[in-house]
Amino acid sequence: KYLCSNCNNILKKALQTLCGHRYCSACLAWIVRNNKNAICQKCKEEDPNILSEESLLAEERAFGDAAINKEISELKVHCVTPGCSWSGIMKDFEEHQSLCEYALIPCHTGCGHVVMRKRLADHLENGCANNVTVCQQCQHSLPSTGCQVRTLLLQIRAFVTVLDNLPLSTCSANKDGCRFSEVGCSFRGSKEKLKEHEKSAVGAHMLLLLQHMRQLKGTLCSAAKAACGVISELENKLHVFENIVAVLNKEVESSNMEIMAFRRQSELDQNIIRGLELKIAELHRCLAQKDVGLSSLHKSLLFSEQASYDGIFLWKITDVGRKLQDSVTGRTVGLYSPAFYTAKYGYKVCLRVYLNGDGTGKGTHLSLFFVVMKGDYDALLPWPFRHKVTFMLLDQNNREHVIDAFRPDLTSASFQRPVHDMNVASGCPMFLPLAKLQSPRHAYVKEDTLFLKCIIETN
Repeated sequence: KYLCSNCNNILKKALQTLCGHRYCSACLAWIVRNNKNAICQKCKEEDPNILSEESLLAEERAFGDAAINKEISELKVHCVTPGCSWSGIMKDFEEHQSLCEYALIPCHTGCGHVVMRKRLADHLENGCANNVTVCQQCQHSLPSTGCQVRTLLLQIRAFVTVLDNLPLSTCSANKDGCRFSEVGCSFRGSKEKLKEHEKSAVGAHMLLLLQHMRQLKGTLCSAAKAACGVISELENKLHVFENIVAVLNKEVESSNMEIMAFRRQSELDQNIIRGLELKIAELHRCLAQKDVGLSSLHKSLLFSEQASYDGIFLWKITDVGRKLQDSVTGRTVGLYSPAFYTAKYGYKVCLRVYLNGDGTGKGTHLSLFFVVMKGDYDALLPWPFRHKVTFMLLDQNNREHVIDAFRPDLTSASFQRPVHDMNVASGCPMFLPLAKLQSPRHAYVKEDTLFLKCIIETN
């Protein structure tokens, strides 16, 4: 799963297509650029007879596979360059490749040699045919240090010539000794004898001076050669360092270009992600609206299934034991029935029951109330509500039903035209003692279910 479907190498910047296969981003771009209506090669290999529109390749139809890219970046790898012992994880491998001392790289001078990175400096110093310069004195092509040696030798020759032409008077003389004592003459005496000695020993003095000049010249040449060697070595090292810096500058420039490419790709990826997030948010809004619509339809369906339009309503209450316990603990105060109508365009009403009683019947009786609700046709109906209401708790053995009835108090707010969704409930707070509800002699509650019936006389 880590291999590109095109180059079959480890994925680089993995993209997943609509058909589910993965490509390097560069491979996918190359395929699309060089093939019109390119088809996924993996899809062709798997089953060429069932190719679909999803097998059509396009960059805008693929998305970055962040999960696979992360897994690949954490893969354990090692360098296969002979002699290199580096190992680590994939995300550090590219950095190692640019620094591996055992990697073979071409000499940047264009000499045609391919050398190990760690041998580049030695190659530039000793073996690179293109690492030369032109001597300003002789205009010949020489290694960069040869020209400097020749220039120094010419300067030393000029210096020796100046020494050869120095007059004897420039040599310091000893008061008691011969003026040529510094070049080896050992004669000492009075001024008169010194003058006679200098006249008679001109030849000897010239030999001593010549010998001294030769020694001085040899010393200067040795010093100049030593200095030339040091300078040559330093220049070689400087040149090597300059070449290394040039190589590093090229690598830095290449790295900067890659970083810029990564940043551009990251910006594109971020734009795609933002676009997808907006689409997902829009889909969430659509789903929420559809959920609201479905909920409304579901409520309407339930209401249409349970609604009664003839003033007679049968209410089935299940889980009586649990609901009674919730009423005792105060967890649930009372239960409302679904709404029903006295006629198709009549009054909208419902029932409310307190299984543990309410008001004067709290804790001792089951309380049952009648509620007038705001309906769609209230403007066309006479008010106050004045129809007789009959309550029945059905004995499921059909022996002794509990029946109670009342006529509305026309002055009560409970039976006036509703201003709010519901009027105040009115009815029978002491409809049935709880002891009788739970008595085994009756079947008011059977299989944890009871039935309440309401009859409204509409004549």
